[in-house]
Amino acid sequence: MIETVRNAWKIPELRRKIIFTLFILLIYRVGNAVPVPYVNLTLLEQYFSSMGNTALGLMNAMSGGAFSRATIFALSIQPYINSSIIIQLLTVAIPALERLQKDGGEEGKKKLAAITRYVTVAIALLQGFGYYSLMRVGTASSGTMLTDSSFWAGAVIVLSFTAGSTFVMWLGEQITEFGIGNGISIILFASIVARGPSMLYSLFIGLRNHYSGIALQKGAVNFSGLGVAGILVGLIAIVIFIVFISLAERRIPIQYAKRVVGRKMYGGQSSHLPIKLSMTGVMPIIFAQAIATLPATVAAFLPSPKTGSFWSGFLSAIGTTSPIYIIVYFLLILGFSYFYASIQFNPIEISNNLKKNGGFIPGFRPGKPTADFIRHVLGKITLFGAIYLAVIAIVPIITGAAINVSSLAIGGTSVIIVVGVALETVKALEAQMLMRHYKGFLE
Repeated sequence: MIETVRNAWKIPELRRKIIFTLFILLIYRVGNAVPVPYVNLTLLEQYFSSMGNTALGLMNAMSGGAFSRATIFALSIQPYINSSIIIQLLTVAIPALERLQKDGGEEGKKKLAAITRYVTVAIALLQGFGYYSLMRVGTASSGTMLTDSSFWAGAVIVLSFTAGSTFVMWLGEQITEFGIGNGISIILFASIVARGPSMLYSLFIGLRNHYSGIALQKGAVNFSGLGVAGILVGLIAIVIFIVFISLAERRIPIQYAKRVVGRKMYGGQSSHLPIKLSMTGVMPIIFAQAIATLPATVAAFLPSPKTGSFWSGFLSAIGTTSPIYIIVYFLLILGFSYFYASIQFNPIEISNNLKKNGGFIPGFRPGKPTADFIRHVLGKITLFGAIYLAVIAIVPIITGAAINVSSLAIGGTSVIIVVGVALETVKALEAQMLMRHYKGFLE
């Protein structure tokens, strides 16, 4: 990876693209440090210190900590990601959008992109208003988190959040067009990496407190350094495992029939149909975590129940470190993995395309037998990928509960995103270098 970046830096055009990408990320990070007006940041940060294992904690991690500081980029790229997911799901349900995607060509893609932008603005308005309402109501102990609760102050806050999210979307599009890699993924990558030092610091503090307690109880020495080393080794092992699974794929052999056109013979070559083991990416984890943390998120907005009451026991039983939560989280990841795979991969459509191009899978007749075989292979791969995602997502939760560090709850999600974007960006750089190599060869 380092060698790829070094070789790309030697090419003037790619060097300009890399510098442009870094400049856009610098603008994004500056915007993450500029808070919106009329917000009491001290009360807001105190409130978010107890929201690490809720949906709000996930949004804060994905924004690089900007969400807990109510900056102009607090919503980050989340409205655009949600809009893209909604449009992608609607293309399956609405025939007009499906025709735009499949048969619209370049013009159809532009229309879908425009629709996605409009939906992004609408979602940003809704999320901005929801965030403003949260700060206006506040908590039972601290009250409102705003210094001015007037209508115009609320309008400024909501419009600032919306404008910031729209500007971040535009920054991502500029990276995609003039920089390196997918702009939206790069911005999400930068947000998570920027959050890394604070997560490592809280991890170290949690380990120190945990092992200090053990040392006081047993009269042993403080071995927090050994715990940190163990966590780092485990993190490196998880990264290696994620890289291995991200690059792994199941290749189904494809044979093309020979055709005689005039005096020439076409076809007869062999190929393969690649199916990635982690085709769904991190989306099942994000969906599952949003739903699994919903009870804790709702409970955070309500007064705390009395200790020993039914609701107190109920919230403890479904807490984000309880066995019930982990089991539900595991099952939700499995369910969303199958759902998302069924949207992304259509065995019937692939079978029909193979049949039209004269291709077939050896040992299976074209049509329904081919579709059934692809569906069978897809089911097994999806199960393996779902279990892989579930393990990566649950292990940090169990580890965080054992050492009392809440920031590890979203560690698996963050690592998968960071590793996936890094691999995707390296592939984009290699593709750019290969294109310029062939261009120079032809000239």
